[in-house]
Amino acid sequence: MIRKQVLMADRVRRPPRSGWSWIDRRFVREFAPRLSGDAILLYFFLAAVSDRDGLSFYSESTIAVRLRMSEAAMVRARDELVATDLVAYRAPLVQVLSLPHAGVESRRGGLVQFGELLRTLAASSPQADPRRSS
Repeated sequence: MIRKQVLMADRVRRPPRSGWSWIDRRFVREFAPRLSGDAILLYFFLAAVSDRDGLSFYSESTIAVRLRMSEAAMVRARDELVATDLVAYRAPLVQVLSLPHAGVESRRGGLVQFGELLRTLAASSPQADPRRSS
């Protein structure tokens, strides 16, 4: 195991006096591997510029210029984040959302909450319905 030691004590990061920003480690572990590079970059940007409620009102053109991508690529990246339930969008606002709870992929391609999966399995088991015979 690597023993951690601060490399530059005078440069340790501290929460800002104004502003609000962080990236949940679960994003890096669970969501980033399934996203395009543009979507990851956009998510990091939105997390950095959003307020304490996760809201940002940067325009599509401003985001595209700041991230050095076309507006079309930025819109595709935003749509990818919306489809993955990581951000909500209603012009002119984008909201970085709390990460969805851990789930499993359904046969239809969406995420199913673990509790929902257990309820479904329990309801389909022979013991769940006394009228069913083994």
